[in-house]
Amino acid sequence: MSNLPKSVVIKGTGSYTPATIKTNDDLAEFVDTSEEWIFTRTGIKERRFATEGENTSHMGTEASRRALADAGILASDVDLVIVATITPDMPFPSTACLIQTQLGVSNAVCMDIEAACSGFLYIMEVAASLIKTGRYQNALIVGTEKLSSILDWEDRTTCVLFGDGAGAAVLGPSDSPQTGLLDFKLGADGANSEVLFMPGGGSANPATGDSIDNRLHFLKMRGKEVFKLAVKVMEQAAKEILEQNGLNSDQLACVIPHQANLRIIELLSSRLEIPMDRFYLNLEKYGNTSAASIPIALDEAFRDGRINSGDLVLLVAFGAGLTWGATLVRCP
Repeated sequence: MSNLPKSVVIKGTGSYTPATIKTNDDLAEFVDTSEEWIFTRTGIKERRFATEGENTSHMGTEASRRALADAGILASDVDLVIVATITPDMPFPSTACLIQTQLGVSNAVCMDIEAACSGFLYIMEVAASLIKTGRYQNALIVGTEKLSSILDWEDRTTCVLFGDGAGAAVLGPSDSPQTGLLDFKLGADGANSEVLFMPGGGSANPATGDSIDNRLHFLKMRGKEVFKLAVKVMEQAAKEILEQNGLNSDQLACVIPHQANLRIIELLSSRLEIPMDRFYLNLEKYGNTSAASIPIALDEAFRDGRINSGDLVLLVAFGAGLTWGATLVRCP
């Protein structure tokens, strides 16, 4: 037992966003909306959309290559691949298996986990727990989404919110107990499953002419309910994880929230009494990328110098399910 790792650290990060940029004005050309309407309600100015050949696995693979390069390890060193996504290339096999073969990872356990926008925090804890068994040395975790494939362009309240992209991180063991992924706080409440969901495509509503005509294969959201629940569960998760670790918000160098809506983040900032200048934001240029949101922001925060060695960082998210989570990270 003494040989088991004392902690799990982030060894490298990477992200990928498609080249195609769609501004609010671009959307206003075919959606009943305007730049002002979108920005004042969400804080979003533009988003990236994948082209026909850019699938979820492709974007995840590109982000993974960058994370591996940042970590300084080869694909052959990876022994665990876990992907978070709600927009897989296909129902099966897993997106993790597709990324495995695209990367040339020869010997790894691969799986997908679906927790929507909270997905990256979920797979982070799963991977960390497996690494702590001593069986895995290099875990590749990936949040990747092609949300443009499930948007209803007749529903202006949802289609303007989302974008495509991928983020990845390499996790590994460490002998420094106070460094790396310090703690996790995950939660779920299936009683709120229908505030944000896609009814078609599964065994309950398989693809039929009627399901297509009734637009069941697009994302559905009750925005006002999601807003209230999002603030509530993220505030709860953030406060609980700080309390159970004997920390206060003044000790946080940076907060990386799920990038869904600026007004949600501003209200969370107020509730937690953490100034907005300590929140890392990029939703203005990417919109909501679901499971890719936090890993893209995490990678950019590292590269922008917003996160440095020794910093205490809080990751916090909510998503369909309803799911939510918070993670405390001490940067090595």
